[in-house]
Amino acid sequence: MRISIELIPRDLPRLRQELDMVAANYQQINMVNIPDLMRLPIRSWEGALEAVGSMPNAVPHIRAIDFDLRQPFALGEELIRKGIREVLVVAGDPPADMKRKVFPTTSTELIRKLRQEYPDIKVYAAIDPYRAGLREELEYAQRKLEAGAAGFFTQPFFDLRHMEIFAEQLEGIELYWGVSPVMTDGSQGYWETKNRAVFPKDFRPTLEWNVEFARRALQFAKESGGHFYFMPIRVDLETYLDGVFDGME
Repeated sequence: MRISIELIPRDLPRLRQELDMVAANYQQINMVNIPDLMRLPIRSWEGALEAVGSMPNAVPHIRAIDFDLRQPFALGEELIRKGIREVLVVAGDPPADMKRKVFPTTSTELIRKLRQEYPDIKVYAAIDPYRAGLREELEYAQRKLEAGAAGFFTQPFFDLRHMEIFAEQLEGIELYWGVSPVMTDGSQGYWETKNRAVFPKDFRPTLEWNVEFARRALQFAKESGGHFYFMPIRVDLETYLDGVFDGME
C-alpha cells in the first residue's frame, strides 16, 4: 500500500524542511504529491524534483491548460532524466487576470498526449466526487482511463459511505483515497460552497473528529486494496499525523 502526502511548495527551503520531517518521523508515508498553484513561484515539478532522494516516490500535479497540444511535451524529458516517473494530470483553473497564457487543453487530451509521447511515465487522473452527479463523474473517469490514465487521486472524502459507493463502482482501478482536515466552520462552508462537498451529520470541525475519520478512511483503503493520501491544509502537520498513526500498524 502506498500512502502519500500533499505538500504545498511555498518555497524550496520550507518544502525541504517538511520533506525531511515526514521522512524522519513517518515511515508509513512513502510518496509525496506536489500541487501546481498559480499564486506560488515554485512549480509542482520543481517541488517534486526537490523531493527526489527524500521520498521513494514524488508526483507533480500537471495542469492541462498550461500546455499546448500542438507542441511536444518537453517537460517530460526533464522529469525522466531526473527520476520522476509518475504525474497527476488535473484540468487546472484559468487565472483570474489572464496574464498567464493558457490553452483549451483538457485533462483527457493531455493524458493521451503524455501516454503517446512518454509511455514510461505513469499518468494519474483526478476524481471529484462532488463535481457532478455520480454517473457523470464515473463516465468522465472512464474517458480518462480510455485516454491512458493508470488510476486516480480523489478529492478529499468526508464520509465513508461515499467512499464505499465509489469503491464499488471503480473496483479493480488503482485509487488514492484523499482526506483533508477541516478545522473551522468557515473552512467547512468553503468546502460546501465552492467544492460542493458533503459532510455527514456527525461532522465536527475539530482535530479529534478529523483524526478519527482519517484513521477509519485509511483502514478502509487498506481493506479495499487501495492507496491513500493526506491533504493536510491549515493544520499542525505533526500533531495531525501523530494522531492518525498512533497505534496503527
